[in-house]
Amino acid sequence: MLPDGNVLIVNGAGSGTAGWEYGRDPVLNPVIYRPGNPVGSRFEVQNPTAVPRMYHSAAVLLRDGRVLVGGSNPHVYYNFTGVMFPTDLSLEAFSPAYLDGSFDGVRPAVVSPASGSGVAYGQKFAIRFTVATGAGEVKADDVAVTMVAPPFTTHSFAMNQRLLVLGSEKLRGVAAGSYEVTVSSPGSRNLAPAGYYMVFVVHREIPSTGVWVKLH
Repeated sequence: MLPDGNVLIVNGAGSGTAGWEYGRDPVLNPVIYRPGNPVGSRFEVQNPTAVPRMYHSAAVLLRDGRVLVGGSNPHVYYNFTGVMFPTDLSLEAFSPAYLDGSFDGVRPAVVSPASGSGVAYGQKFAIRFTVATGAGEVKADDVAVTMVAPPFTTHSFAMNQRLLVLGSEKLRGVAAGSYEVTVSSPGSRNLAPAGYYMVFVVHREIPSTGVWVKLH
């Protein structure tokens, strides 16, 4: 799950089964799923990698919005030679389109809270952020705050994956290019188990670098 609410589908085999060396046709092109798009235009194929990432590969969202992609091992043990898809321990970074430099003018940057701050369930708290002064008026309808759990990716999907859009009450200008939005944290552990989450400000569908918060 990406901080802008879209979903990255990456790695794996196009045919066969995941383990026991039966996977074939490595999926080299990541796909972005855009749930807000009209039916028929929600899946967007991305540029390919050159590295087959089969069973036991992983993908982890980073604070800067990139996705760390690594690993591949469809064998019982590590097997680096003499097989169709050798064990691979390398790492790559996938950069979604929102990281393109052409969006830097509207990209927000979180000023506060500081990374590592604690937030209680149902707490209202302020997030202060900046946007380049040349971006024009920052409107409440163009700003969202998302909270993303750091999932553990294994066995074909990201366990514990969770993205919440925090309810916002007020957006106000603080200074030229500086803004503050008041949001509410999740109301219960049913919505978000206690622990660490990355919080992003998303402006015109472009996310900031995330900050870590501890929900308790």
